[in-house]
Amino acid sequence: MLMELIAHPHWFWLTLGGLLLAAEMLGTSGYLLWSGLAAVAVALIEWLFPISWTSQGIVFAVMTLFSAFFWHRWMRYRESSQVANTLNQRGNQLMGMQLTLDNALKNGLGHVRIGDSSWRVQADSDLPAGTPVIVTGVVGITLMIQPRFPSA
Repeated sequence: MLMELIAHPHWFWLTLGGLLLAAEMLGTSGYLLWSGLAAVAVALIEWLFPISWTSQGIVFAVMTLFSAFFWHRWMRYRESSQVANTLNQRGNQLMGMQLTLDNALKNGLGHVRIGDSSWRVQADSDLPAGTPVIVTGVVGITLMIQPRFPSA
């Protein structure tokens, strides 16, 4: 068995790559994916161009480090290019929404109906009923609003 492994090292790398890829399915880090693919690549390289065990180990280590580095950079780029997730954050989903006040605001506070819900709203000043407003922010469960057409 050992002599067979020494005679055909690509089988070792294919087995290692398969085990690493199978282990990756049990975790979610992603690191074993790149190590497994590096091992499969070393198996392919060794099968096409037989090289020493030392060279195989070096190629495996370098390919693992490069692939993990580039994967990390790609993930960081992907995170920075994605829009913020507002799932289950209904207040944040309402940012920029244009509304009309049904009731006047007293002391800058009031309520507005959005769909089948009533939301607490706050403005910098009192606003009369019928004023067109826009949602500019959310503090807790209070929507921050301002008039759509500020008075001059």
